[in-house]
Amino acid sequence: MRITSGIAATLVLAGAASANLHPRSQETRDFFALHLDDTTSPSHIAQVLGARHEGQIGQLDGHHTFSLPREQTAEFDTLLNDLRTRQKLRRRADGGETSESDDPLDKILWSHKIAPARQRLQKRLPPVSVPYKSLYKRENAQAVDFQKKAMSSLGITDPIFKEQWHLLNTLQPGNDLNVTGLWLEGITGKGVATAVVDDGLDMDSKDLKPNYFAEGSWDFNEGLPDPRPLLLDDKHGTRCCGEIAAAKNDVCGVGVAYDSQISGIRILSKPIDDVDEAAAINYAYQKNDIYSCSWGPIDDGATMDAPGILIKRAMTNGVQKGRGGKGSIYVFAAGNGAAYGDNCNFDGYTNSIYSITVGAIDREGKHPTYSESCSAQLVVAYSSGSGDYIHTTDVGSNKCYSGHGGTSAAGPLAAGSVALALSARPDLTWRDLQYLMVETAIPVSEDDGSWQVLPSGRKFSHDWGFGKVDTYTMVQLAKTWDLVKPQAWLHSPWLRVHQAIPQGDQGLLSRYTVTADQMKEANIAKLEHVTVTMNINHTRRGDISVEMRSPAGIISYLSVARRKDDMPVGYDDWTFMSVAHWGESPIGEWSVIVKDASVNEHSGTFIDWRLNLWGEAVDGTKQTLHPLPDEHDDDHPYEDAHVATTSITPAPTKTEAPTNLDDHHDRPVNAKPKPTATESTQPTEPTEPTEPITPIEDEKKPTNTTGSEAEASPSSTGSDYISSYLPTFGASKRTQIWIYASLVLIVTFFIGLGVYFQLQRLKRRRTIAHDDYEFEMIEDEDESQPMTGASGRTQRRGGELYNAFAGESDEEMFSDDDEEPYRDGLANIQEKDSEDGTSHGGPHQENP
Repeated sequence: MRITSGIAATLVLAGAASANLHPRSQETRDFFALHLDDTTSPSHIAQVLGARHEGQIGQLDGHHTFSLPREQTAEFDTLLNDLRTRQKLRRRADGGETSESDDPLDKILWSHKIAPARQRLQKRLPPVSVPYKSLYKRENAQAVDFQKKAMSSLGITDPIFKEQWHLLNTLQPGNDLNVTGLWLEGITGKGVATAVVDDGLDMDSKDLKPNYFAEGSWDFNEGLPDPRPLLLDDKHGTRCCGEIAAAKNDVCGVGVAYDSQISGIRILSKPIDDVDEAAAINYAYQKNDIYSCSWGPIDDGATMDAPGILIKRAMTNGVQKGRGGKGSIYVFAAGNGAAYGDNCNFDGYTNSIYSITVGAIDREGKHPTYSESCSAQLVVAYSSGSGDYIHTTDVGSNKCYSGHGGTSAAGPLAAGSVALALSARPDLTWRDLQYLMVETAIPVSEDDGSWQVLPSGRKFSHDWGFGKVDTYTMVQLAKTWDLVKPQAWLHSPWLRVHQAIPQGDQGLLSRYTVTADQMKEANIAKLEHVTVTMNINHTRRGDISVEMRSPAGIISYLSVARRKDDMPVGYDDWTFMSVAHWGESPIGEWSVIVKDASVNEHSGTFIDWRLNLWGEAVDGTKQTLHPLPDEHDDDHPYEDAHVATTSITPAPTKTEAPTNLDDHHDRPVNAKPKPTATESTQPTEPTEPTEPITPIEDEKKPTNTTGSEAEASPSSTGSDYISSYLPTFGASKRTQIWIYASLVLIVTFFIGLGVYFQLQRLKRRRTIAHDDYEFEMIEDEDESQPMTGASGRTQRRGGELYNAFAGESDEEMFSDDDEEPYRDGLANIQEKDSEDGTSHGGPHQENP
């Protein structure tokens, strides 16, 4: 089937520049992305389809945009659907290989309809906070002396340099990026270019103008070569640029790599479609080394969004072909939605294996309330919190800014650190940079219960990644680092589950075993990233949580329950990522546990999943590049998965959410015992259906008095706390057990006491009818000894020793007077008190 009539073919020159010849007016035309065989001319395909060729899509070789009038779209959609079906059948017949064909339409390898431009990406702006009260803090004299000497040696006269604590902290020595030693060695970022993909770059700023790199810059919102800020709020990108490459001069402060070049790629100021976004993250990718991205889907605890297939292809293209094949380096801010229960694994940019995902740490070493946690987070870098911000450049000729923050500010600082590493070692690949960060990051707040000790001996936390960036150590290691071999991978079959997800204290567990033979066949020597692609149907997405266990027992919290996420859908081919298993052996049993702890009217079904292992090749000479991602992944084999129902114990939150979401203090996390290397490396064999599984944090955090919403980090799980339906008192598991055991014993004692007196009462009723002997015997007992129940011992009430029945006889406690209704002893006491005007409370005594 071909479209040959009714449409006049408009042929234009191929190439990226041709896209500007026809502005994409999606009011009258529909646009399609086609991946063409290398032997096929786009103009020929346009003629065959009766479509207009709009140009190549950025740096994606063979990818072109075509358009048709709206009235022809339905016919074109039918054509493409038929084409996909034909290609699928042919691939199956050929065992997955594409056979040669003379039909021009068979030269279309892939097709995708372009959605209209929309504003789906948001800047990760910092929350508002109170000013930092440095007046009450004393600077460290030794740090101040070092600062003076460094400024003198380096010739730093920038007026706000002393306020740039993230570069050299004199109030909390050591709480900075540790860069001054590199500057003194002459490592300042020369020869490296970082592109800030954002809302523009003020190239007229005297602080940025010396390092502005025009060849690496473009405005995709306006289609202009200069990414100049045009809107009133186009300031975010300029501030990020200042963090990375503000020049050493007499204006504002300096950047981490103050001799590096800085490009601006403007995409956030208007709605943008996938064609422009894909072109943006590959723009000048032989000249731009790093792409700093402080944006993403909205951080509201309810959104789950990923880059479109074109953007995914562009990122893959960037790491495979950028920088002469060494790979573009993508640095993404983790997200600012932690206070709303968000998690960076619900963001398809930050959970990509191609991204360095960066969370935040504040100047006092605390975890800011806004910084999201997830298993995809690699490191943290300094940003706003504890009342202070990042001090940087602003839009204007000579204007500075003292209020930059959020993970938006953490990401560029990490990008600046990467620029210093590349200036010292230009041949580092995109994966080498990730290795260097993993190897040199410094764990922080190690007693907060969020850390796991990995088989490699390293530590990982969902809150902190592998720790905070230590730029000096990273660059020193980079100098002698052995470059890693190419990337290899192993994709499991699709594992068919198709079972309902139980609610409450049960989870659905599915297993897959990786063998040594599979690893050998996949050519994998070392494990780096692990991804899980899964499909789950559910009537409320926010109820779902997912965790993964490796053969060594290391837990990745892939997904957390989100109380704000009311979407009546589940996960549709969603890929979660974890770096928590970096360096461990993947051989053995991997388990995925899907949970729905909320017992309500909503329900779900676990459909299927797929395990993907990514790592270093054994033999780099025979390793090929991974195919570009495809949105249709149904040609792979299916297997019936091993499934079991397993008991789970939801972990409660340790404390309530902060009263003020803008108050940047430590985010509450549950304490849990820090595993030893021996404990963490013992393989776990979950073979019984009733095996208890350590849960992810999927319970709702109580709201505070101001209505602020917060959710615990997934790392705040562990075995220190018992059922989430009971208060924890902020105590350890052992203390909680002691408390609740004591309460159970007390309650049991009083129940037994009540049963005893009931039996006594019944016995007296039976006896009184015959004689008064038993009653008289009780009355004749020593009255100097107060009655204290069956044992004569005092009881505890409300934390005090209290004699529950002191001074009362059985007659007072249990009246048998037939003339009055039954009243307990307390009623009798109150009546007597009212008669004589006295207060009766009984004596307080110690236990004998």
